[in-house]
Amino acid sequence: MHIQQEMDLYQKLNILTDAAKYDVACTSSGVDRKGDGRHMGNCQAPGICHSFSSDGRCISLLKILFTNECIFDCRYCINRSSNDVVRTSFTPEEVCQLTMEFYRRNFIEGLFLSSGILHSPNYTMDLIYQTLYKLRNEYHFRGYIHVKAIPGADPVLIEQTGFLADRMSVNLELPTAEGLKKLAPNKTRQKILMPMRQVQAKMQENQYEVALYHHAPQFVPAGQSTQMIIGATPESDYQIISVAESLYQKFELKRVFYSAFVSVNQDALLPSLPGGPPLLREHRLYQADWLMRFYGFAAGELLNEKRQNFNMLLDPKCDWALGHLEQFPVEVNRADLGELLRVPGIGPKSARRIVQARRFGALDYAALKKMGVVLKRALYFITCSGRMMYPVKLEEGYILRNLLNVKEKLPFEVQNYQQLSLFEDIGAVKMPGQLTINA
Repeated sequence: MHIQQEMDLYQKLNILTDAAKYDVACTSSGVDRKGDGRHMGNCQAPGICHSFSSDGRCISLLKILFTNECIFDCRYCINRSSNDVVRTSFTPEEVCQLTMEFYRRNFIEGLFLSSGILHSPNYTMDLIYQTLYKLRNEYHFRGYIHVKAIPGADPVLIEQTGFLADRMSVNLELPTAEGLKKLAPNKTRQKILMPMRQVQAKMQENQYEVALYHHAPQFVPAGQSTQMIIGATPESDYQIISVAESLYQKFELKRVFYSAFVSVNQDALLPSLPGGPPLLREHRLYQADWLMRFYGFAAGELLNEKRQNFNMLLDPKCDWALGHLEQFPVEVNRADLGELLRVPGIGPKSARRIVQARRFGALDYAALKKMGVVLKRALYFITCSGRMMYPVKLEEGYILRNLLNVKEKLPFEVQNYQQLSLFEDIGAVKMPGQLTINA
């Protein structure tokens, strides 16, 4: 381990933004807070002004680690204690200064703060609490803050920090306890789930407090999230989405994030990746996650014990529809909202528009297109007033061939993998005092 004693803020920023790029459990929506004319910043529930790097990652938040020093030796982590890397840490004052300077220059609208474990979970959590306290009460920053709760830290520290943050997250790390024991022996599933349960319970309690006393401080108003690394251990897609479904039901999480395993360490227990990170698999898991959260699907409908992995050629919704052709075609002028949501090419917005519009008259295919229905997929599964858009066969092989001819638009990072750098789209130079970013 290489520790550099003297390091300026710009050098720390380079190291600690680069070290944070593997943490994808980062969201920027879910809470409204208007500026009041006296403090700095505001928050909007629909999301802050997102900026994306070439690999599609959101960089609208200043995403940094408080420190890349760590007492743990997780085999998949670049910051593992046994790695020979340059180590550094911010001070609470430095994080506040960076956040305010980036905010004033309109590069960010909030802060995403994660951390390695410096000395102990309690010591690290206390530093994070001090940082948020300064930012909120001394710098009067009212923008969005997403912070990590450190497993094993004192529940009092986690609670105090939760009253200052908008969202908290505790990384599940790996989908199963067996995988965690194998690759992260210093961590246990029980220690990870304890702060999740604490945050959930305090959020529920706080909702009653806010309802009774409108000026009561809010605890994690944007909810909590978590992250799972995909591909480092041999779990199937069915196991992964089943774990995600359980987390949504038992812990009321806002989001589960899936991070394709990136090989950054040489270790006999880690898989080799001749084709690079499993980004297409990550993409399919996100699609399935949306189906569970917004389309009414259960994990057991998408996959099962006999079929444990997603089809890489088709998105999960089309794949499900092809396996359940007995439920199609759906008559759009009569089907209920739940039935419409199961049609490939019809999303939640277009399904609600259909339900509202057909009260005033029968819908045709031209009207469906205006409502946002993707007809090149939906045409095999729907009728309008008893008629299909074209003469097509309701046959699995026929529909599959035609769907494959209409190439799915995949995210850019699935085709061209590149890790995020905070400075890849902007130039950075020193500023009077510490740091300036030039557009």
